[in-house]
This record gives sequence, structure tokens and C-alpha cells, in this order.
Amino acid sequence: MNEKIERYSSFIRDGEGKEYSVEACGAVTPGGMWEGWLEFYPISGDAPVLRTGRETTQPNRQALEYWATGLEPLYFEGAFERAQVK
Repeated sequence: MNEKIERYSSFIRDGEGKEYSVEACGAVTPGGMWEGWLEFYPISGDAPVLRTGRETTQPNRQALEYWATGLEPLYFEGAFERAQVK
């Protein structure tokens, strides 16, 4: 089951000026590890929600939370580009 791990106060804009909010999400894998990714939600309009592939694998939820709290806006920019290509 997917879980919201962190919601950020930073926003990302695409090339057309559409703004997206950013959330870190995660889920436990069949092997008991936790994987994390980022999701980008459009603030307005009909743009789709964008999601990266797996950005990290951590041994437990607490480690995933720690990873998520260390992300900076510059990381979001690269992740947003990866989500658009996916």
C-alpha cells in the first residue's frame, strides 16, 4: 500500500508555467524494504499527476522518512524532469 511520507512547501513549475505541489511517497516491497518516489500534483488545471520511478530503497519506514526530510528544491527539479520522461 502506498503511503504519503512527506509533503513539501516548495512548488515546481513546468515549461508552460503550470505549478505542481510535491510529495514523497513510499511503499514496502515484498522483501520488506521500503522504496520511495516523488509525486507532483497540479495546483490547477487538467494536468496529470506525475510520478517518478523509484528514487530510493531504504531498510525501513523511518529511514525512508529521514531520506524524504533531506530533499531540497534542487532535487525536486531533477525528479520533475524524470517524472515527465517516464
